[in-house]
Amino acid sequence: MDLGLFMMPLHDQRRNFTELLKQDREAVILADRLNFAEVWVGEHISCSCEPIADPLQFFGTLIHATKQIKFATGVLNLPQHHPARLAGQIAQFDHLSEGRYIMGVGPGGLVTDMELFGTQDKNRAEMTTESIKIMHQIWSQDPPYNIKGKYWDVVIENTLIPSLGFGPMLKPYQQPFPELAISVMSPSSSSARQAGENGWSIVSANFTPVANVKTHWDQYLVGCEKAGRRPDRNKWRIARSLLVTDSDQEAADYLAEDTSSYRWYYEYIVEDMKAFKLLGVLKPSMNTLDEDITVQNCLDWMVMSGSPKTVLDKLVAFVDDVGGPFGSLMMTQKDWDRPALHKRSMELLATEVMPKLRQHVGTLAAAE
Repeated sequence: MDLGLFMMPLHDQRRNFTELLKQDREAVILADRLNFAEVWVGEHISCSCEPIADPLQFFGTLIHATKQIKFATGVLNLPQHHPARLAGQIAQFDHLSEGRYIMGVGPGGLVTDMELFGTQDKNRAEMTTESIKIMHQIWSQDPPYNIKGKYWDVVIENTLIPSLGFGPMLKPYQQPFPELAISVMSPSSSSARQAGENGWSIVSANFTPVANVKTHWDQYLVGCEKAGRRPDRNKWRIARSLLVTDSDQEAADYLAEDTSSYRWYYEYIVEDMKAFKLLGVLKPSMNTLDEDITVQNCLDWMVMSGSPKTVLDKLVAFVDDVGGPFGSLMMTQKDWDRPALHKRSMELLATEVMPKLRQHVGTLAAAE
Protein backbone atom coordinates (compact mmCIF):
# COMPACT_ATOMS: atom_id res chain seq x y z
CA MET A 1 0.00 0.00 0.00
CA ASP A 2 1.43 3.34 -1.07
CA LEU A 3 1.16 6.58 0.88
CA GLY A 4 0.13 9.74 -0.94
CA LEU A 5 -0.67 13.37 -0.19
CA PHE A 6 -3.94 14.87 -1.43
CA MET A 7 -4.10 18.67 -1.61
CA MET A 8 -7.20 20.45 -2.90
CA PRO A 9 -5.49 22.61 -1.59
CA LEU A 10 -7.95 24.38 0.71
CA HIS A 11 -6.79 27.52 2.51
CA ASP A 12 -8.21 30.38 4.54
CA GLN A 13 -8.75 33.07 1.91
CA ARG A 14 -7.48 35.76 4.30
CA ARG A 15 -3.95 34.38 4.05
CA ASN A 16 -1.30 35.75 1.68
CA PHE A 17 -1.33 33.82 -1.60
CA THR A 18 2.43 34.01 -2.16
CA GLU A 19 3.06 32.52 1.28
CA LEU A 20 0.48 29.80 0.65
CA LEU A 21 2.28 28.73 -2.50
CA LYS A 22 5.56 28.54 -0.61
CA GLN A 23 3.93 26.48 2.12
CA ASP A 24 2.28 24.11 -0.35
CA ARG A 25 5.63 23.59 -2.08
CA GLU A 26 7.22 22.91 1.31
CA ALA A 27 4.59 20.24 2.00
CA VAL A 28 5.35 18.46 -1.28
CA ILE A 29 9.11 18.59 -0.68
CA LEU A 30 8.61 17.14 2.81
CA ALA A 31 6.34 14.43 1.42
CA ASP A 32 9.04 13.48 -1.08
CA ARG A 33 11.66 13.29 1.66
CA LEU A 34 9.33 11.04 3.69
CA ASN A 35 8.87 8.75 0.67
CA PHE A 36 5.26 9.58 -0.05
CA ALA A 37 4.67 7.96 -3.44
CA GLU A 38 2.53 10.70 -4.99
CA VAL A 39 0.96 14.11 -4.45
CA TRP A 40 -2.38 15.27 -5.84
CA VAL A 41 -3.25 18.93 -6.43
CA GLY A 42 -6.54 20.32 -7.73
CA GLU A 43 -7.44 22.93 -10.35
CA HIS A 44 -9.74 25.84 -9.51
CA ILE A 45 -9.82 29.11 -11.44
CA SER A 46 -12.36 31.16 -9.49
CA CYS A 47 -12.07 30.30 -5.78
CA SER A 48 -9.86 32.15 -3.31
CA CYS A 49 -10.11 29.26 -0.81
CA GLU A 50 -8.94 26.73 -3.42
CA PRO A 51 -6.42 28.91 -5.20
CA ILE A 52 -4.30 26.68 -7.48
CA ALA A 53 -5.32 27.67 -11.01
CA ASP A 54 -2.80 25.45 -12.82
CA PRO A 55 -1.52 22.32 -11.04
CA LEU A 56 0.88 21.41 -13.87
CA GLN A 57 2.56 24.81 -13.58
CA PHE A 58 2.74 24.39 -9.79
CA PHE A 59 4.25 20.92 -10.20
CA GLY A 60 6.76 22.27 -12.69
CA THR A 61 8.41 24.21 -9.87
CA LEU A 62 8.87 20.97 -7.92
CA ILE A 63 10.33 18.54 -10.45
CA HIS A 64 13.93 19.34 -9.57
CA ALA A 65 13.20 20.07 -5.90
CA THR A 66 12.09 16.45 -5.38
CA LYS A 67 13.58 13.05 -6.13
CA GLN A 68 10.92 10.40 -6.51
CA ILE A 69 7.39 11.60 -5.77
CA LYS A 70 4.87 11.40 -8.61
CA PHE A 71 2.72 14.39 -9.53
CA ALA A 72 -1.01 13.84 -9.98
CA THR A 73 -3.52 16.42 -11.13
CA GLY A 74 -6.44 16.13 -8.76
CA VAL A 75 -8.18 16.87 -11.03
CA LEU A 76 -7.97 18.59 -14.41
CA ASN A 77 -11.53 19.68 -15.18
CA LEU A 78 -11.80 18.52 -18.77
CA PRO A 79 -14.93 20.41 -19.92
CA GLN A 80 -12.99 23.64 -19.33
CA HIS A 81 -10.16 22.79 -21.74
CA HIS A 82 -9.78 22.06 -25.42
CA PRO A 83 -8.43 18.49 -25.46
CA ALA A 84 -5.76 19.26 -28.08
CA ARG A 85 -4.22 21.99 -25.94
CA LEU A 86 -4.42 19.85 -22.81
CA ALA A 87 -2.94 16.83 -24.60
CA GLY A 88 0.10 18.93 -25.50
CA GLN A 89 0.50 20.36 -22.00
CA ILE A 90 0.21 16.93 -20.37
CA ALA A 91 2.67 15.36 -22.81
CA GLN A 92 5.18 18.14 -22.23
CA PHE A 93 4.95 17.86 -18.44
CA ASP A 94 5.28 14.09 -18.65
CA HIS A 95 8.59 14.56 -20.48
CA LEU A 96 9.80 17.29 -18.13
CA SER A 97 9.13 15.01 -15.14
CA GLU A 98 10.41 11.90 -16.99
CA GLY A 99 7.22 9.98 -16.37
CA ARG A 100 6.41 11.15 -12.86
CA TYR A 101 2.88 12.13 -13.84
CA ILE A 102 -0.55 10.67 -13.06
CA MET A 103 -3.43 12.01 -15.13
CA GLY A 104 -6.21 12.79 -12.67
CA VAL A 105 -9.24 14.16 -14.52
CA GLY A 106 -12.90 14.94 -13.92
CA PRO A 107 -15.94 16.95 -14.99
CA GLY A 108 -15.37 19.82 -12.52
CA GLY A 109 -17.30 20.64 -9.38
CA LEU A 110 -16.78 24.38 -8.78
CA VAL A 111 -19.94 26.20 -9.86
CA THR A 112 -18.22 29.53 -10.48
CA ASP A 113 -15.81 27.81 -12.86
CA MET A 114 -18.78 26.22 -14.62
CA GLU A 115 -20.39 29.63 -15.08
CA LEU A 116 -17.07 31.13 -16.16
CA PHE A 117 -16.54 28.54 -18.88
CA GLY A 118 -20.19 28.15 -19.85
CA THR A 119 -20.47 24.48 -18.86
CA GLN A 120 -23.27 24.75 -16.28
CA ASP A 121 -26.01 23.47 -18.58
CA LYS A 122 -23.90 21.02 -20.54
CA ASN A 123 -23.43 17.29 -20.02
CA ARG A 124 -20.05 17.56 -18.31
CA ALA A 125 -19.72 13.81 -17.79
CA GLU A 126 -20.19 13.29 -21.52
CA MET A 127 -17.69 16.07 -22.26
CA THR A 128 -15.17 14.45 -19.93
CA THR A 129 -15.44 11.08 -21.65
CA GLU A 130 -15.11 12.67 -25.09
CA SER A 131 -12.07 14.69 -24.03
CA ILE A 132 -10.29 11.57 -22.73
CA LYS A 133 -11.06 9.73 -25.95
CA ILE A 134 -9.74 12.58 -28.10
CA MET A 135 -6.51 12.94 -26.09
CA HIS A 136 -5.86 9.21 -26.31
CA GLN A 137 -6.47 9.35 -30.07
CA ILE A 138 -4.03 12.25 -30.44
CA TRP A 139 -1.38 10.29 -28.55
CA SER A 140 -2.04 7.11 -30.54
CA GLN A 141 -1.59 8.41 -34.07
CA ASP A 142 0.42 10.64 -36.37
CA PRO A 143 -0.95 13.34 -38.68
CA PRO A 144 -3.09 13.91 -40.56
CA TYR A 145 -5.67 14.23 -37.79
CA ASN A 146 -9.40 14.16 -38.41
CA ILE A 147 -10.98 13.53 -35.01
CA LYS A 148 -14.59 14.65 -34.80
CA GLY A 149 -16.60 14.83 -31.59
CA LYS A 150 -19.83 16.28 -30.27
CA TYR A 151 -18.03 19.05 -28.36
CA TRP A 152 -14.60 19.36 -30.00
CA ASP A 153 -12.92 18.63 -33.32
CA VAL A 154 -9.21 18.05 -33.88
CA VAL A 155 -8.38 18.50 -37.55
CA ILE A 156 -4.97 19.02 -39.18
CA GLU A 157 -5.09 17.91 -42.80
CA ASN A 158 -4.47 20.73 -45.25
CA THR A 159 -1.54 22.54 -43.65
CA LEU A 160 0.91 19.67 -43.10
CA ILE A 161 4.55 20.36 -44.01
CA PRO A 162 6.50 17.29 -42.80
CA SER A 163 9.90 18.74 -43.75
CA LEU A 164 9.29 21.65 -41.36
CA GLY A 165 7.70 19.52 -38.64
CA PHE A 166 4.31 21.15 -39.15
CA GLY A 167 1.50 18.89 -37.96
CA PRO A 168 2.61 16.33 -35.35
CA MET A 169 1.37 16.80 -31.78
CA LEU A 170 3.37 15.79 -28.72
CA LYS A 171 3.11 12.28 -27.31
CA PRO A 172 3.71 11.55 -23.60
CA TYR A 173 6.89 10.16 -22.07
CA GLN A 174 4.88 7.24 -20.66
CA GLN A 175 3.66 4.92 -23.38
CA PRO A 176 1.02 4.62 -24.52
CA PHE A 177 -0.38 7.11 -21.95
CA PRO A 178 0.03 8.18 -18.31
CA GLU A 179 -2.13 6.38 -15.76
CA LEU A 180 -5.62 7.90 -15.75
CA ALA A 181 -7.63 8.36 -12.55
CA ILE A 182 -10.94 10.01 -11.68
CA SER A 183 -12.28 11.25 -8.35
CA VAL A 184 -15.46 9.78 -6.87
CA MET A 185 -17.48 10.91 -3.87
CA SER A 186 -21.20 10.11 -4.16
CA PRO A 187 -22.62 6.87 -2.73
CA SER A 188 -22.82 4.20 -5.44
CA SER A 189 -20.97 6.53 -7.82
CA SER A 190 -21.66 6.05 -11.52
CA SER A 191 -18.20 7.51 -12.16
CA ALA A 192 -16.68 4.56 -10.29
CA ARG A 193 -18.66 2.19 -12.49
CA GLN A 194 -17.44 4.01 -15.62
CA ALA A 195 -13.85 3.79 -14.37
CA GLY A 196 -14.20 0.04 -13.94
CA GLU A 197 -15.50 -0.31 -17.49
CA ASN A 198 -12.53 1.62 -18.90
CA GLY A 199 -9.74 0.34 -16.66
CA TRP A 200 -9.14 3.73 -15.04
CA SER A 201 -8.10 4.22 -11.42
CA ILE A 202 -10.37 5.86 -8.84
CA VAL A 203 -9.76 8.19 -5.88
CA SER A 204 -12.39 8.13 -3.12
CA ALA A 205 -12.85 11.58 -1.57
CA ASN A 206 -11.72 12.16 2.00
CA PHE A 207 -15.06 13.63 3.08
CA THR A 208 -16.90 10.46 2.08
CA PRO A 209 -18.01 8.40 5.12
CA VAL A 210 -16.63 4.87 5.42
CA ALA A 211 -19.86 3.11 4.41
CA ASN A 212 -20.02 5.13 1.20
CA VAL A 213 -16.36 4.54 0.38
CA LYS A 214 -17.03 0.81 0.12
CA THR A 215 -19.80 1.45 -2.42
CA HIS A 216 -17.22 3.01 -4.73
CA TRP A 217 -15.41 -0.30 -5.08
CA ASP A 218 -18.70 -2.17 -5.41
CA GLN A 219 -19.58 0.02 -8.39
CA TYR A 220 -16.08 -0.34 -9.81
CA LEU A 221 -16.59 -4.11 -9.78
CA VAL A 222 -19.88 -3.71 -11.67
CA GLY A 223 -18.04 -1.76 -14.36
CA CYS A 224 -15.23 -4.31 -14.57
CA GLU A 225 -17.71 -7.16 -14.91
CA LYS A 226 -19.61 -5.35 -17.66
CA ALA A 227 -16.41 -4.84 -19.66
CA GLY A 228 -14.93 -8.24 -18.88
CA ARG A 229 -12.01 -6.67 -17.02
CA ARG A 230 -10.20 -8.21 -14.08
CA PRO A 231 -10.46 -5.79 -11.12
CA ASP A 232 -7.24 -4.62 -9.51
CA ARG A 233 -7.52 -3.07 -6.04
CA ASN A 234 -4.18 -1.34 -6.62
CA LYS A 235 -6.15 1.02 -8.86
CA TRP A 236 -8.13 2.24 -5.84
CA ARG A 237 -6.84 5.23 -3.90
CA ILE A 238 -8.65 6.43 -0.79
CA ALA A 239 -8.16 9.90 0.70
CA ARG A 240 -8.68 10.32 4.45
CA SER A 241 -8.34 13.09 7.01
CA LEU A 242 -5.51 11.95 9.27
CA LEU A 243 -3.89 13.66 12.24
CA VAL A 244 -1.06 11.81 13.96
CA THR A 245 0.36 13.36 17.11
CA ASP A 246 2.66 12.14 19.86
CA SER A 247 -0.31 11.49 22.17
CA ASP A 248 -4.07 11.05 21.91
CA GLN A 249 -4.58 14.08 24.13
CA GLU A 250 -2.58 16.38 21.88
CA ALA A 251 -4.79 15.50 18.92
CA ALA A 252 -8.00 15.85 20.95
CA ASP A 253 -6.97 19.25 22.32
CA TYR A 254 -6.08 20.57 18.87
CA LEU A 255 -9.28 19.35 17.21
CA ALA A 256 -11.34 20.90 20.01
CA GLU A 257 -9.97 24.36 19.26
CA ASP A 258 -12.40 26.61 17.40
CA THR A 259 -9.56 27.85 15.20
CA SER A 260 -8.05 24.49 14.21
CA SER A 261 -7.68 24.06 10.46
CA TYR A 262 -9.47 20.70 10.60
CA ARG A 263 -12.54 22.35 12.09
CA TRP A 264 -12.35 25.18 9.53
CA TYR A 265 -11.99 22.60 6.74
CA TYR A 266 -15.24 20.86 7.65
CA GLU A 267 -17.04 24.17 8.18
CA TYR A 268 -16.16 24.92 4.57
CA ILE A 269 -17.12 21.47 3.28
CA VAL A 270 -20.47 21.41 5.12
CA GLU A 271 -21.45 24.87 3.86
CA ASP A 272 -20.31 23.96 0.34
CA MET A 273 -22.41 20.79 0.26
CA LYS A 274 -25.38 22.52 1.87
CA ALA A 275 -25.34 25.32 -0.70
CA PHE A 276 -25.70 22.86 -3.57
CA LYS A 277 -27.99 20.33 -1.86
CA LEU A 278 -25.29 17.67 -1.71
CA LEU A 279 -25.39 16.88 2.00
CA GLY A 280 -26.08 13.25 1.12
CA VAL A 281 -22.39 12.92 0.22
CA LEU A 282 -21.52 13.51 3.90
CA LYS A 283 -24.12 11.16 5.41
CA PRO A 284 -22.87 7.88 6.91
CA SER A 285 -26.25 6.26 6.27
CA MET A 286 -29.48 6.91 4.38
CA ASN A 287 -31.19 7.44 7.73
CA THR A 288 -28.96 10.38 8.70
CA LEU A 289 -30.91 13.64 8.87
CA ASP A 290 -29.70 16.88 7.29
CA GLU A 291 -29.58 18.54 10.70
CA ASP A 292 -27.13 15.87 11.87
CA ILE A 293 -24.54 17.03 9.34
CA THR A 294 -22.67 19.25 11.77
CA VAL A 295 -19.00 20.18 11.82
CA GLN A 296 -18.45 18.22 15.03
CA ASN A 297 -20.11 15.12 13.62
CA CYS A 298 -17.99 15.35 10.48
CA LEU A 299 -14.87 15.56 12.63
CA ASP A 300 -16.03 12.52 14.60
CA TRP A 301 -17.01 10.53 11.51
CA MET A 302 -14.20 11.37 9.14
CA VAL A 303 -11.00 12.29 10.99
CA MET A 304 -8.68 9.53 12.19
CA SER A 305 -6.63 11.18 14.91
CA GLY A 306 -4.43 10.38 17.87
CA SER A 307 -1.11 8.75 18.65
CA PRO A 308 0.59 6.52 16.08
CA LYS A 309 -0.86 3.43 17.78
CA THR A 310 -4.37 4.87 17.86
CA VAL A 311 -4.30 5.94 14.22
CA LEU A 312 -2.84 2.57 13.22
CA ASP A 313 -5.69 0.77 14.99
CA LYS A 314 -8.22 3.00 13.21
CA LEU A 315 -6.62 2.39 9.83
CA VAL A 316 -6.53 -1.38 10.38
CA ALA A 317 -10.26 -1.26 11.13
CA PHE A 318 -10.81 0.96 8.09
CA VAL A 319 -9.04 -1.50 5.78
CA ASP A 320 -11.34 -4.23 7.08
CA ASP A 321 -14.41 -1.99 6.68
CA VAL A 322 -13.71 -1.33 2.99
CA GLY A 323 -13.18 -5.00 2.23
CA GLY A 324 -9.42 -5.31 2.38
CA PRO A 325 -6.25 -3.66 1.09
CA PHE A 326 -6.25 -1.00 -1.62
CA GLY A 327 -3.59 0.70 -3.68
CA SER A 328 -2.85 3.95 -1.89
CA LEU A 329 -3.80 5.76 1.31
CA MET A 330 -3.98 9.50 0.60
CA MET A 331 -3.38 11.86 3.53
CA THR A 332 -5.50 14.97 2.97
CA GLN A 333 -3.51 18.17 3.44
CA LYS A 334 -5.04 20.83 5.69
CA ASP A 335 -4.13 24.49 6.01
CA TRP A 336 -0.92 24.69 8.05
CA ASP A 337 -2.16 26.87 10.88
CA ARG A 338 0.53 25.22 13.03
CA PRO A 339 3.29 24.15 10.65
CA ALA A 340 5.21 22.13 13.26
CA LEU A 341 2.14 20.08 14.18
CA HIS A 342 1.24 19.30 10.57
CA LYS A 343 4.81 18.41 9.62
CA ARG A 344 5.04 16.13 12.66
CA SER A 345 1.79 14.46 11.64
CA MET A 346 3.18 13.68 8.18
CA GLU A 347 6.41 12.36 9.70
CA LEU A 348 4.68 10.09 12.23
CA LEU A 349 2.31 8.75 9.60
CA ALA A 350 5.15 7.93 7.20
CA THR A 351 7.68 6.54 9.67
CA GLU A 352 5.62 4.92 12.45
CA VAL A 353 2.13 4.18 11.16
CA MET A 354 2.59 3.12 7.53
CA PRO A 355 5.30 0.46 8.07
CA LYS A 356 3.03 -1.36 10.54
CA LEU A 357 -0.05 -0.87 8.36
CA ARG A 358 1.84 -2.39 5.44
CA GLN A 359 2.74 -5.37 7.64
CA HIS A 360 -0.96 -5.85 8.39
CA VAL A 361 -1.86 -5.55 4.71
CA GLY A 362 0.88 -8.04 3.82
CA THR A 363 -0.51 -10.52 6.32
CA LEU A 364 -3.97 -10.19 4.79
CA ALA A 365 -2.57 -10.73 1.31
CA ALA A 366 -0.62 -13.81 2.40
CA ALA A 367 -3.75 -15.30 3.93
CA GLU A 368 -5.72 -15.09 0.67
